[in-house]
Amino acid sequence: MTMIDERTRSIVDAVEFLRDISDDQSIPEAVRLRAKRLLRHYPAPREIWLAGKLEARRQDELALLADKYGPLHPVLALWLTSEPMFCDKSPKKA
Repeated sequence: MTMIDERTRSIVDAVEFLRDISDDQSIPEAVRLRAKRLLRHYPAPREIWLAGKLEARRQDELALLADKYGPLHPVLALWLTSEPMFCDKSPKKA
């Protein structure tokens, strides 16, 4: 089972990998063009980390609502229990 931080890091690494491929002149042009086409549809790493921050914030806010007003509507309660797609902690570069 993939952990949230592993999933997030993998997506960010995939973006960097595609960028490396698209810039490497030793790789055939068809492969470089395909990497560039794929990159157009990938979010930037900062957007991925932001998505994680927004998901964490959403869960925090829903938890506050549940604490303050009692049980949430089932749709919101389900959202509160679902696992986030991305994490909110950008790794520190060494």
